[in-house]
Amino acid sequence: MALELRQQLKLTQKLMMTQQLRQAIRLLQLNRLELSNALQAELEQNPALEEDFTIQEEFSNPLSLSAVEEAPGLAPERDFTEPIRTTDVLPETNWEDYANTFDDVVSDNFSFSHETPAADAPSQFDFISQKPGLSAYLHWQLAHSDLDSGEWDIALFIIGNLNRYGFLEVDLPEIMAETGCDQDSAEYILELIQDLDPPGIAARSVSESLFLQLERKGLGKSLAAEIVLHHLSLLETSNHAALAKATGHKRHEIEKAVEFITSELTPYPGLPFAQESTNYIVPDIYVKKIDGEYVVRLNDDDLPNLKLSPYYQELLKGEVKLEKESSSYIKEKIKDAEWFLKSLHQRQRTILKVMESILRFQHDFFEYGPTRLKPLILRDVAEDISMHESTVSRVTSNKYVHTPQGIYELKYFFSTSIPREGEDPMAAESIREELRRLIRDEDPHKPLSDEALSQKLAQANIQIARRTVAKYREQMKILPVKHRRKN
Repeated sequence: MALELRQQLKLTQKLMMTQQLRQAIRLLQLNRLELSNALQAELEQNPALEEDFTIQEEFSNPLSLSAVEEAPGLAPERDFTEPIRTTDVLPETNWEDYANTFDDVVSDNFSFSHETPAADAPSQFDFISQKPGLSAYLHWQLAHSDLDSGEWDIALFIIGNLNRYGFLEVDLPEIMAETGCDQDSAEYILELIQDLDPPGIAARSVSESLFLQLERKGLGKSLAAEIVLHHLSLLETSNHAALAKATGHKRHEIEKAVEFITSELTPYPGLPFAQESTNYIVPDIYVKKIDGEYVVRLNDDDLPNLKLSPYYQELLKGEVKLEKESSSYIKEKIKDAEWFLKSLHQRQRTILKVMESILRFQHDFFEYGPTRLKPLILRDVAEDISMHESTVSRVTSNKYVHTPQGIYELKYFFSTSIPREGEDPMAAESIREELRRLIRDEDPHKPLSDEALSQKLAQANIQIARRTVAKYREQMKILPVKHRRKN
């Protein structure tokens, strides 16, 4: 069979996503902080866009900060600030007298620190852009040690294998294999690092870390040291009776030792040095109650008000004849700016519609709190505002709302339903809130098991299995019953 090239026509229907549609979808997915960066970037890239400083908030928005208009018939305020006169100018300074006076002051033990700063006053280290981590802190301490090049290699390898909690993630044979040292050198450098601050650093387990901290306090042979070395599992469950039986000490001695361990020691010595930045949440939308009604407002604070540049519009309409390339460039930029503004306004309207729909469905939540949250899915909101589910999903992703009940992600208001016999279905988040309340109100000496929690919920006509209770408890990061018990 011979191979040959042929030309043929084929008619197909294909969904093409234009650049404008991509831009609208991208803006819809941005949260408040990302939108601010996108607006600034567009202002820098498109000369046909500029910031409008003449737009002011209208009184129709009850939550806006508007300039107070003067009442009709009242005269405007007069400026009583007196102008500066030529006679008010400071006389010429005699720098020779100034220098002599300064020498006299310095000779009398002059100091710029007239008073001792407060104990809680910030130091210069509080203003640096990045705080030193655990590795830098250990390097600084080792700089005062007399180590040769081979010992430095061992020390750097050990420090490089500490995790964020300060634990050593390699054992001695691996240290010896990677650095080519003998066992004595590896043990010596490891002990040297374990003697550094913070206490308990470079341990290979929680038990060893707690013991190193006790040794630093001179309690290496105390009852607390025996507990952390040999009975850590009993300590985790707060089983004081079993600890008293295993160690042969009295109950009050065990309680005193456990109290010292939990209050004076830390299981993760390296965690305070973890370099993790705090991500602050800026709400994208506000819901406030004014005169008995809830008002929805977008968070437009510090966002620039954009408009088409009148200068470039006049260039196209003016008498100045532009070159073809310049005219095409200006037309293209104006068209891009118009599409950007249209997409931006569409984004704002869509978010408002979605939040207003959520407010209608979850009105009881805004009044009474999470226990009154109702089952809700994306399709309900999409049908309410006549939009597609994918659009609602993009709007509710990674966006937050500030409500009288607190700050919540928009996804929080969507929850599956749990059927109840003879009553309306209940949202899964409301059941988690009820579980949290039951555990908060339980007797700390006799905490409720997952089975007991399931029975308590059944009394409130909430039929869920024990394994479902355990799943919800783990999602809320609540410890099991044996770790919540206090003896």
